[in-house]
Amino acid sequence: MGLLQLGLTVAVTWFIFDRVGVDLAVLGTLNAGEFRPRPALLLASCAVLASGYLWSASLWGRLVRDLGGPRLPVWTSVRVFMVANLGRYVPGKVWQIAGLAYLAKREGVPPSVATGAAILGQGIALLGATLVGMGALFGANELWREIGWAGRVAGIGFVLAIIGAVVIPSVFRQIVAFWFRITRSDPPADGLKRGNFGLRWLILYVVNWGIYATAFWLLYLSFGEWRTFWEVGPAFAAAYVAGYIAVFAPAGAGIREGILVVLLQPIMAREAAVVLAVIARLWTTVLELVPAGLLVLVWRRSRQTEESIPTGKGIP
Repeated sequence: MGLLQLGLTVAVTWFIFDRVGVDLAVLGTLNAGEFRPRPALLLASCAVLASGYLWSASLWGRLVRDLGGPRLPVWTSVRVFMVANLGRYVPGKVWQIAGLAYLAKREGVPPSVATGAAILGQGIALLGATLVGMGALFGANELWREIGWAGRVAGIGFVLAIIGAVVIPSVFRQIVAFWFRITRSDPPADGLKRGNFGLRWLILYVVNWGIYATAFWLLYLSFGEWRTFWEVGPAFAAAYVAGYIAVFAPAGAGIREGILVVLLQPIMAREAAVVLAVIARLWTTVLELVPAGLLVLVWRRSRQTEESIPTGKGIP
């Protein structure tokens, strides 16, 4: 199965880059000096991306509470969420959700709430990323002209359909039920009927993806010339959605980069877009793996310390 997934990832990635017309041999002729970052903007992009991860973790903690679970400390939410995110680098997309549910149960979250929050949060986050990613169709003038009126109407209609499906509570509950059937799990009994649950959480996750898109925009500005947010930022969210749909690719590897190159072509050379896509992959991976690894070490050390402290049992 691993070889099949690797083969699919390579084949789809090659197809995307071939359709884009990128000659990988030309990459060797690029001047490395052109990709020296502006330190202030690069650090700002890292800080904004890290804040996006923290926002995601806090949203998950709030979702657990909304679904009838306990109020988790912020530190616990961040640790559980960031460590579970490591599951994204395993093919199949289910390991991140499974890890989040498992770690949440260890913190006293009921099994149905732990699994429900993990699955529902991932689904709404995907809708939020889709809405932000649709902005890529309206940012670059060249892309806007290429899609034509039919594409524009379809894009706007798709955005309105997502919003409408979430705003109408009865429709949203049906979508949630369908999403849980796909993931072969039972939806939580509490929380979904409190006010306009879907709209509130969609807005929160759109803000979350707005933060991620802003971080990528700053990353681009640290290497490239001035471009507006709408010309750059939404492409990051759209590429994430494409990588997520490609369930065979761990963390959307290759697929995300290919789509990012396609969406950045209207504003930069193809080969330069490839380099930026690779830089973006390293940027997100480092800022995700390093903090998660540190959190695991700190957590294990604190557990070992707690276990080594005498409990006093048996003392007369």
